[in-house]
Amino acid sequence: MNTRTVRRARAGTTEAPWVRYTLIGVALAFMLLFLVLPLAAVFAEALRKGFGAYLEGLREPDAWSAIKLTLITALIAVPLNLVFGVAAAWCIAKYEFKGKAFLTTLVDLPFSVSPVVAGLIYVLMFGAQGWFGPWLQAHDIKIIFAVPGIVLATVFVTFPFIARELIPLMQAQGNDEEQAAIVLGATGWQTFWYVTLPNIKWGLLYGVILCNARAMGEFGAVSVVSGHIRGQTNTIPLHVEILYNEYQSVAAFAAASLLALLALVTLVIKTIAEHRNEQALKAAAELPPERPAPVPVPVPVPTAR
Repeated sequence: MNTRTVRRARAGTTEAPWVRYTLIGVALAFMLLFLVLPLAAVFAEALRKGFGAYLEGLREPDAWSAIKLTLITALIAVPLNLVFGVAAAWCIAKYEFKGKAFLTTLVDLPFSVSPVVAGLIYVLMFGAQGWFGPWLQAHDIKIIFAVPGIVLATVFVTFPFIARELIPLMQAQGNDEEQAAIVLGATGWQTFWYVTLPNIKWGLLYGVILCNARAMGEFGAVSVVSGHIRGQTNTIPLHVEILYNEYQSVAAFAAASLLALLALVTLVIKTIAEHRNEQALKAAAELPPERPAPVPVPVPVPTAR
């Protein structure tokens, strides 16, 4: 076996070096064309007329209203999905029960349903002509074309992210540590806070990051239920669309740059959390198998003669 073959075997591939370099170059060119250049174009267009025009586009009342509504929606949707995601992951990973497969399917439902369809579902339920529309109008409660409808639509499209990150992690870790804590006298809350949560913290952070990014960047479902009322029900993505349709490109790209910055920050934190999450999964997979408890041997008791 020659030296070249030995090097290829150590590298885990049998292709020639030029094939490897070509594939790497194609991947880098693809990332440059479809990821780096669009992000650079957003910032270049936002700063095309100077930094003053950029700040002016972010200072207008409609822009501030869109930013505040986006933050409010994320601050409501992400904690709700945090509670649901942890509860759903705990239930699916730690217990066996009838309907478990159906519950898992429901968790994955927003991945297969178009966000526009999700928004139409809420219009069908809470709109003026919907199932609960007359009752809501009689009690002067507004859901569609108001903040509650935006929050509901955002919760629907984002709730699988945290649960889907925690389920495989919890399944890989098993129940041994929780059972040991309970045997030692820990309560359910103490077991979760001191045993379960430290083991899933990086996966939980990873899911929260993805959930927050989707909540702040959601367009389809929010567009259906918001009504596009400027200064009231427009989030940042909807505000960008309106400005772009009105040929206010600098203001539109200035608002879009906020979402681009969010994407970059999310990417950095996601990379760190994903690395830590993979380490946690690897550590859980390397745990030694559970040993059976020793069977007590009865000791003969001497009887009095």
